Amino acid sequence: MSTLPTTPPARKTPANWQPRTPDSTPAGPRVPRSTGRRALLVVLYLLLTAVGLVYLLPFVIQIVTSFKTDPDAAANPLSLLPDPFSLESYRRLFGLGNTGDAVPFSTWLSNSVLVTLFITAGRVFFDSLAGYALARLDFRGRNLLFSGLLTVMSVPGVVLLIPKFLVLNQLGIFDTYAGMIVPLLVDAAGVFIMRQFFLSVPREVEEAARIDGASVFRTFWSVVLPMAKPALITLTILSFQGSWNEFTHFLVATQSPQYQTLTTGLASFVSGSLSSGTQYPLKLTAALLATIPVAVLFFVFQRHFVRSANSGAVKE
Repeated sequence: MSTLPTTPPARKTPANWQPRTPDSTPAGPRVPRSTGRRALLVVLYLLLTAVGLVYLLPFVIQIVTSFKTDPDAAANPLSLLPDPFSLESYRRLFGLGNTGDAVPFSTWLSNSVLVTLFITAGRVFFDSLAGYALARLDFRGRNLLFSGLLTVMSVPGVVLLIPKFLVLNQLGIFDTYAGMIVPLLVDAAGVFIMRQFFLSVPREVEEAARIDGASVFRTFWSVVLPMAKPALITLTILSFQGSWNEFTHFLVATQSPQYQTLTTGLASFVSGSLSSGTQYPLKLTAALLATIPVAVLFFVFQRHFVRSANSGAVKE
């Protein structure tokens, strides 16, 4: 017995159905979305590059001018090619060869390095201690103390110049290294940064250390502080930059040339108290050498500078 193949039932077409006719107008070439987005990115990168070059141009002129002679720098201040190429400004700063009037650049540099190292180390240590105390220790007047800290941050530094001078003179540390370093060992902004970080640390970490018998300082030093690496690096960069570029405090704390730093020494040099004439190559060379340490420190630690403050906390 043979079976016949069954045919599927025909579909019913709607009454208003009409066959689709091709469009008579030819479609133009379509631009992919990725191509348009890529073109926009290229334009944005070109714009950012142009803005970056505008900001870098003064630094390039500074570097080029440091290799110029005085007549060339005065005649062609914006030229990017020294004519002739000269190292006279570097020789004079470091006292090499026949340098004419001596510039105590080595004294300025040694004083800046000394006070910057002590101030940076002191700020990192004392700001961390104060920030941890304000974040974790319960004592009477803690909120009032924190409000006073915020008030100090809002006061302009220029207002404190005369009180600083009077206090230093009364304590007998005016025109000394102690007068340059001690008032800058603690910074209100650094205490605020460390307090905000310690508030983000889970209390369970400290409670576990306390159960193991650790004291408050041992918990801070061995448990909490190693977790504060991003905040510590940020505080170190800010402290180093602030103390290296400090000018107003050193201006009111000292008066002898032997205590001049790079900032106060360059200010006296630019004002013409050390020598006569414009001497643009010499001045820009000194300013360039004073900028290098801060730039190197920032570029080395810039990835830590922007890292999240809660990295390195509890990991399950």
